[in-house]
Amino acid sequence: PAYNDSKAAIATLTALDVPYMVLQPLELQTVAQWENDPRGLVPLQATLQVAIPELEGATGPMVFGGSRGSEGGGAVALPERVERLADRLAKLVALRQSARADRKVAIVTFAFPPNAGNAGTAAYLAVFESLFRLLQRLKIEGYQVDVPESSDALREMLLGGNAAQYGTIGNVHAAIPVDDHVRRERYLVDIERVWGPAPGAQLTDGRHLLVIGRQFGNVFIGVQPGFGIEGDPMRLLYNRELAATHAFSAFYRWIREDFAAHAVLHFGTHGALEFMPGKQVGLDGRCWPDRMITDLPNIYLYASNNPAEGALAKRRSGATLVSYLTPPIAHAGLYRGLLDLKATLERWRSLEQDADGATRDALVELIQAQAAAVDLVPAAPLWNGDAPDRISALVDRVLELEYTLIPNGLHVVGEPMTGPQRTETLAAMFLDELAGHGTPAEVVRTILTSGASAVDPALGTTAATIIRLDGLLAADGELEGLVRALDGRYIVPAPGGDLLRTPEVLPTGRNVHGFDPGRLPSVAAMAAAKRQVELLLERHDADGHGLPKTIGLVLWGTDNLKNEGQPIAQALALLGAEPRTDALGRIVGAKLVPLAELRRPRIDVVLTVSGVFRDLLPLQLRLLAEAALLAAQADEPAEMNYIRSHALAVAEEQEIPLATAALRVFSNDDGAYGANLGLLVENGAWETEEQLADTFVRRKGFAYGVEGKALAAPALLRSLLKRTELSYQNLESVELGVTDLDQYFELLGGMTRTMKQERGTSVPVYIGDQTRGTGSVRTLEEQVALETRTRLLNPKWYEGLLQYGHEGVRQVEQSVTNALGLSATTGKVPEWVYQRIGETFVLDEAMRERLAALNPQAATRMAQRLLEANDRGYWSPDDATLDALRAASDALEDRLEGVA
Repeated sequence: PAYNDSKAAIATLTALDVPYMVLQPLELQTVAQWENDPRGLVPLQATLQVAIPELEGATGPMVFGGSRGSEGGGAVALPERVERLADRLAKLVALRQSARADRKVAIVTFAFPPNAGNAGTAAYLAVFESLFRLLQRLKIEGYQVDVPESSDALREMLLGGNAAQYGTIGNVHAAIPVDDHVRRERYLVDIERVWGPAPGAQLTDGRHLLVIGRQFGNVFIGVQPGFGIEGDPMRLLYNRELAATHAFSAFYRWIREDFAAHAVLHFGTHGALEFMPGKQVGLDGRCWPDRMITDLPNIYLYASNNPAEGALAKRRSGATLVSYLTPPIAHAGLYRGLLDLKATLERWRSLEQDADGATRDALVELIQAQAAAVDLVPAAPLWNGDAPDRISALVDRVLELEYTLIPNGLHVVGEPMTGPQRTETLAAMFLDELAGHGTPAEVVRTILTSGASAVDPALGTTAATIIRLDGLLAADGELEGLVRALDGRYIVPAPGGDLLRTPEVLPTGRNVHGFDPGRLPSVAAMAAAKRQVELLLERHDADGHGLPKTIGLVLWGTDNLKNEGQPIAQALALLGAEPRTDALGRIVGAKLVPLAELRRPRIDVVLTVSGVFRDLLPLQLRLLAEAALLAAQADEPAEMNYIRSHALAVAEEQEIPLATAALRVFSNDDGAYGANLGLLVENGAWETEEQLADTFVRRKGFAYGVEGKALAAPALLRSLLKRTELSYQNLESVELGVTDLDQYFELLGGMTRTMKQERGTSVPVYIGDQTRGTGSVRTLEEQVALETRTRLLNPKWYEGLLQYGHEGVRQVEQSVTNALGLSATTGKVPEWVYQRIGETFVLDEAMRERLAALNPQAATRMAQRLLEANDRGYWSPDDATLDALRAASDALEDRLEGVA
């Protein structure tokens, strides 16, 4: 409404205080082109008509009409879309006009993978504590809601109840007769084509389809059915040729028609609905997200640091986002043996060297033994003349461990950070600004207790910002945002991103959006990328590998929207290219940096991009493809342009045009997501690592060129990866490490495993840590070791999670599963990691019993993961350890099955 002036638009919309829906007439394609294009809207139209209005708080994009072309008689309305639009508007009006006491709300929680130990999943969020606080608030606001006694009681009512009777992951609230489902299911033919006759194999007793959940007055809390069939990950709904299961469709139909909800609230990041088959943006009536949500107002509680996947929820399921904060940030600190080692190191450094060196030398053997006990150095051979250098390096490693930033616990909606949590988080946010003024936490504490005048006047602006942000962290806007959204009001937009890098995410409770895609990567991102590329090349050379000719790089949509496109900029910098802009500064293409200015060869890059990146950044997809094509076509010496020499060789080998041989951007086919490796590992549904590589190529082997359309090119991908000498990915968030998400081993690991399959040898894997300062580059082994010590084995980290019981245990177990996935795909997880995990969580009887009491399914899986690591050759414990682990696993299984 305000033409590129988002501030004016937001002011106008705030005054109106009604939902802002963004609607599209087809401007740059005909109706037929839109109907037949699996992307939906073409990239430029998606950017102009969807992405930019999202900066103003727009949501629920929908195509309503367009041109039939020269033979079709001009512009026409699309009746099916107009009907859907009218129905949605009517439901929004009904929501706005309904009395709160009469209003019915369906809250959808998630369980992925679908088993009881994973019920209540959401990134960074303590789901049941947050649900409990929301029910309390809704009661105060006048909703007719029965509030349980506690969050524990709520969890038991939802996950217990009659679950054992039905053999389900939670309480069965409704049983839909099969004949009723067959009679009412509008898309029965499409569902049965994929999943067979009703009721299918999921959430059924053979005669009914089961709805998992519990009703609390006018509020129903349900558990979204799984993506596909548990144990059969190859039939996921991350595939555009598939369909919703009978159970999935019945669940949403029950919410819409039987429960008759005024609105649905999807609770936490994230579920399956927005990733179902269909167009990327500009959906039609054949798209499964549209079929499931139909006309129901959709509100989505979403993590503030994930604008990319949040945008998919807006664009593919009509969701209005309400953001929640990520957990507090803290320094990892030291514990147990690391504390003892630090004390000995400090003693060694404080002693002066006597004439014969005996005083200090007496501590060398102790230092080496203590460091070996915590797996920092080998126990043998004993250090000799180089001991001072080794100890100096050890001091640096211990300091890195102590001051590494980690997430501390989970977030609870409606529960602001405590004073100490705010202090540590603010100190982490302003580390650079406070450097040289004392310990950051102490400086923040002084500012908050005594005011800005109590610190160096040079910190005046920083101190004022700290005081302002402390007030925002101490307040709760999330419950207020949910109440506003459920009233059918306007939710003010806010940028999404990491709190440390983007304080503008505060206050939460707003509608998150990403950076303007027309300006990615930014000038600042290009400058930072050049420095990071130099670090990567220097590290690869220092490791004895020289200058690489080809690098495999993973790009995610979320990371690029959070940091103004730095990973995209790194790919361009390696190629020796940069964005080409128009008069307004908007990116319109790529151009090459002259070799004289580049001062090194153009390095070939093979890019694996996520499906989210493909959907949200179509202009950047084409930008990268154009940069690669320009480099391949450049008339430059082969020794100074590796992408050209490789493209020419591949074109000759495969008898394909140079333009095809120059394709370097690979992802899923249009409308499909994921590499499926996460589900294969989660379910143990794989036999060899080669199977993982084959699955990766099958899923991610679609090349995207300057037209932005998918081309099945598995042979090309394999040929390029055979030439690739290292794999690399950025780490952009303190909250998430490589062992926290399965996507790291899905994409980075899948690509690395395919390289080994094609080359016959393993390649180095590097992680670019962008979370602090100017960045650093570590090997994957170093990154896994760092995270294992600062998170998984660190009582500060796991106790912060275990205070949330069921959900905390699941988070710990997920890290163990992800370590197994990294072993399977990269082989870069040190054996000691599994040994220490076993000792900490499974072989310690008191801890094992504690975990089993909180979440028996996840505790059992943890033990089984360790045994699987041994069975697959990733860890070789001694016989005593293995026997103890098997006994512990048996005991956990017996307890789970009610034997003991």
